[in-house]
Parts: sequence; C-alpha cells; structure tokens
Amino acid sequence: MPFPDIRMPEGTLFAQAYPGPPSKSVRGRLERWNMLKKKHHPIAARLSAIAIVCSLLPGLLITDKTRAQSLLNLHLNQTTQAVSHLPKISSDLVNQVLGAGLGARVNVIVQSNGPWGTVLDTLITLYGGQITTGYNNFNLRAVNLPASSVLALALDLKINFISPDRPVRLLGHLSTTTGANAATASAGRPGPDGSGVGIAVLDSGIYNAHRSFLGANSALRVVANKDFTGERRTDDPYGHGTHVAGIAAGNARISSGDYLGIAPNASLINLRVLNSQGAGTTSGLLSALDWVITNRSNHNIRVINMSLGAPAVDSYKNDPICKAVRQLVNKGTVVVVAAGNNGIDASGHKIYGQIHSPGIEPSAITVGAANTYGTDSRADDTVTTYSSRGPTRSYWTDANGSRRYDNLIKPDIVAPGNKLIAAEAVDNLLVTQYPDLDAGVSDVATRKMMRLSGTSMAAPVAAGAAALILQTNGRLTPNLVKAVMMYTAQPLAGYNMLEQGAGQLNIEGAVRLAKLIRTDLTNSTPLGAPLLSSTEAPLSETVIADYTFGWSQGIVLNYTYVTGSGLATYYQKIYGTGVLLSDGVIAGDGVIAGDTTRLTEGIQIGQNIMTSNGVIAGDGQVFCAYGILLSNTLLRDGQFLGDGVIAGDSTGVIAGDTTMKGDNTACMQSSPDPDI
Repeated sequence: MPFPDIRMPEGTLFAQAYPGPPSKSVRGRLERWNMLKKKHHPIAARLSAIAIVCSLLPGLLITDKTRAQSLLNLHLNQTTQAVSHLPKISSDLVNQVLGAGLGARVNVIVQSNGPWGTVLDTLITLYGGQITTGYNNFNLRAVNLPASSVLALALDLKINFISPDRPVRLLGHLSTTTGANAATASAGRPGPDGSGVGIAVLDSGIYNAHRSFLGANSALRVVANKDFTGERRTDDPYGHGTHVAGIAAGNARISSGDYLGIAPNASLINLRVLNSQGAGTTSGLLSALDWVITNRSNHNIRVINMSLGAPAVDSYKNDPICKAVRQLVNKGTVVVVAAGNNGIDASGHKIYGQIHSPGIEPSAITVGAANTYGTDSRADDTVTTYSSRGPTRSYWTDANGSRRYDNLIKPDIVAPGNKLIAAEAVDNLLVTQYPDLDAGVSDVATRKMMRLSGTSMAAPVAAGAAALILQTNGRLTPNLVKAVMMYTAQPLAGYNMLEQGAGQLNIEGAVRLAKLIRTDLTNSTPLGAPLLSSTEAPLSETVIADYTFGWSQGIVLNYTYVTGSGLATYYQKIYGTGVLLSDGVIAGDGVIAGDTTRLTEGIQIGQNIMTSNGVIAGDGQVFCAYGILLSNTLLRDGQFLGDGVIAGDSTGVIAGDTTMKGDNTACMQSSPDPDI
C-alpha cells in the first residue's frame, strides 16, 4: 500500500512538529493508520490515529518535547468527537484539554492499574508532568500535566483513569426529634453518648475554643487537627466545619442543653480540607482520607463526616473520591456524606439526578435533609424542597462511545437539616457576610451559636447517630450500621425513594436494634444464622413526643428495595465487609431477583420505586418501575420523571450553605444562653 501523502504547507503546525521525511518505523505505523481508515468506522480510525501518534510521543518527548506536544495538539483538535469517547478520561477533562491553548497545563488525578511505583513516576516526568501529591494508601497521584499530554498518558496500559482535580464545595429540640434522647436512657442506665468513638470531620476546620467541644471532664474532645488546604491553620475562619462538628457532637453546655449534639461525648478529629473561602480540591480531600487510613487506629476513627462534595461526572467505579471511600468502608469505617442542595431549579420546580460525589458511592451513607418544623413530634416532618434527589447521573463511557449512567437510588436516608442551630466559629466569614445566620444565643465568642440549613447539616446528624450505634455495638460493620439505619427509619408519607431513601433517621430504633445484634459475627458467619442475641425481634415501632410511627423494615438498594423481618433476625451475607448491600440482588435483562447465596428466603424484592404512604417500605403508590433505572435509553436528561425533571449533566460545583436559608418555616427558634 502506498505511503499516504502527509505533506502540508510550510508553517503549519504539522510541518513545524514534523519537518523532513518520516522514518521507516513511522512510515509503517502511518500505513497501518491508512488501512484502518479504509476498513473501519471513521471514529475508530481516528482513535487509532491518536494511539499511533501517542505511541511515537515518548521518544519525541526526550528529544523535542515542544514539538511532540504541538503534534498531539494538532490531532486533539482534529478528533474532538472521537476523543470525547475515550473511556479512560473523564468527559469534563476532555473538554478542558480540547479547549486549552498551546502550553496550557491541567491539574489531574491519575489512577494506576496497580501499585504506584517508580516506573509511573518516570512516565509522568516523561510526559512533562509533576506529581503534586502522593498517597500512602491509594493507587493514584495528583499531577500537574501539560494539557497536550493527557491523552497520551491515558493510552498507557499502566494507567486506569484520569480525571480533573475538581473543586470541592460545601453542600444546620434536635436530640429529641431524632430519637437520640430516647436512645440515651435504657432500663435506668445511661445510654450511649459517643464515648470512645472518633468522628473525623472533613470540613473547613473546627474552632476548638468553643465550649461545645468540651468533654464530661472539661477536657477538649478535638483530639487531632490537620490541615490539607495549604493555609497552615486548623481553626475555622469560614465557619462551616465548627457548625457541622457541633451538630454531630456538641455538648449540653449552651442554653441549658437546648442545642445538644447527637453524640455529645464523641472524640472529634479535625481534618481541614476547605480553605478560608470554603473551597477545596479533590487532591486535598484524598489526602485527608489517606491520612485517616493511616491514623484511624490511633484515634479509633469509626465514622467520617463529609458535608461537602464535588461534581458527580464520572461513575462511582472511576471517581477517585468514591474509590477512596470504598476502601475506607471495606476497612471498617462508616462514611457519611451529604446528598447536595440541588433539589429545585431557579423557578422552584423539582429536579432529579443531582446527587453529588461522593454521595454517588454505593457504600457511603448518603443523607438528604428533612424539615422538622421545629416540633419534637415527627407527625409533620417533610423532606426539604432543596434536598438533592436521585437517581445518580454519574456515568462511564462504553467502547461505542455511549454513556452508561449509574442511575442508583440515592439518598439512603434523610435527617433533620433545616435551620439547625449549632456552634459558631469566632469571626467566621459566613456570619460576617450574612449576619442573620447568628442565632442570637450569646455575645460570648466561645458560646455563640449560628443557624444553617442544608444536607450539610443533615449528614452530621447521621454521623453522630453512627457513633451512638457503634458505641452500643462496636462489632457492627459499616454495612450493618447502614442497614440498621434504613431498617428502622420512618418512611415519610408522600415522598418517593429517590427523595428520602428508606425514610427519616430514627436513632432510638437504630440503637435499640443495634444493641440486640450479636457481637461475634464475621464474614464467615453462615447465611441465615441468627442475627440477634435474643430469640425475639424488637418491636418495629418508635414513640417520640407521643407520636408513634412504624419502621420501614426495608433496605433500599441500587435499583430497588428489599423488605422482610428476616433482615433483622437472620444474618445476610451482604452485612459483611468487602461487599455492598446491593450485592443481594441480581439485575440483568430488565429483571431483578434475589441472590440466594447472599439473602435468605423470605426477603421480598421490590419491583417498583414507591411513593410512601408513611407505613413501611414498599407500601404506597408506584412512582416508577425499577426498569427505568436499569435502562440506558428510558431515562434521558431533561425528561420528566413523575413530578419533576431529570437535570442535564452538570460540571458546576455544589451550592454552598451560604445561600441556603432553608425552607420558609418557623422551625428552630433560638433560646438565649443564661450563662453569659
């Protein structure tokens, strides 16, 4: 076959990058390119062309890196459509690379296919990159790389996936209405208060001088402080992290205990990943999670709270934060994350599909926000309008260039998150910009309280609850903690599973059930073995403020839900470590069935996503068939889903709580602090 004519006018990019005749080796590769163009689809041919060009690039980089980058830029610009289908590069990074000018650089997260070693360090250097952050426990690196080198690096077999180092952003009677007070007293004995359990708060820092963080012996309960923002400080100039920590673990020393946190004697680990403006990066967040893996035994870190998030573009299978979360969960750490605050559009209409990363991760406990209307009774509770709804719209790209959406049911539960009052950091930016966020509780800096709304406030409610559950039964796996929370949750009438998951968190029921679960369970426990240490299952209802409600008695999974008393009486293989709760069902060809090697008989598999009537999981009216989540063709961006719209893909950041004023209710009125 004749060699293709590649001559171009003098002065063009190609001529500058490749003056003179090509070598025999290059001619051979280009001839194969020409054959591919005639034999295969144009897109496949273009991808092959890029692969050939990139296979030439390492040698060029050694001799003339600028020329090599120019050559790659040429082919990137000529193959925009083909490149956007590359499965090993995040789609938003492709757009960023294609829009970059000559010589531009990008900050990326590079995941390897195996342990990271010196060979990969050298590879990054050859492509003109600089490693900005290394990790002890993850097979990835944060890298600053020439934009023109991204594609070539992705084609290397040692590379698994490349994504942008995305920005991370923020996503406020509490102990009575959640059932925490009821859980702290049993048979005349003191109940759990979080003692001995460490909660890592990955946020904007903690104002350690606040009185809310003193322990029963007046010692500070913030036992470790670490900064990952580069600002070299661990206090809270922004003001978000202190409030979050106060919800999870604030004590009763302010206003006679009116603002008691959920686990008031838990230890707090302050990992500052958001800077003084409330902004962070994926690489910084990964550094904090890496630190937790290394140091979790030193501080008994059993729970992580992340009231923040990044755009959910890549499937949880590729998203580096999600993969880090999975690793932590598999090691025994409960990870609680906020769902996001994008449940309505600018016109106030419901939208679906706005769960953010790492809320899209199946192993995490993703929490939406409920509105208690300031009453202890749960008879009037609702899901807030702004709480993000599922399904998850992160995706991966198949070999044909088609997007395959995850479409998982999220959130897992909801918890109070509207206008919650908790600790206020001194002179913080949020209150400086929005003075009405100060709750007017005290004029003393170390006793001030502020009011915030959002799923950022709901998440630490669940994180504190996890600490109480683990103090009650420290042998529970993260999967069991999550299952217990969902099984005992209160389904809220009128809301579907994409809005509330299994329902509203019920700490009284969760602690009561956890107390009965055997402490000798392991991954080797046979399927169907007794789950409880008692012969009788607990009464599946809770009374709070004279209002009685039933438990959901179900668990929401990836595309459906399962119900049955056997979930609370028999050991299910999905409760172990190294698996997902959703592994209990098999989905394929539009059919969902139970996996009999992981679930016992008597467990019912739901066939639809339901709108609850407020009784138990599965009761109510059909919202949509589960098949809509399994199909990649039925659920399209921008279409109506029941009572709302599936939002289009978004690479923007999560709206911070600075603009979240909460739903228009009179809930959470402040009471003055008498000790001023």
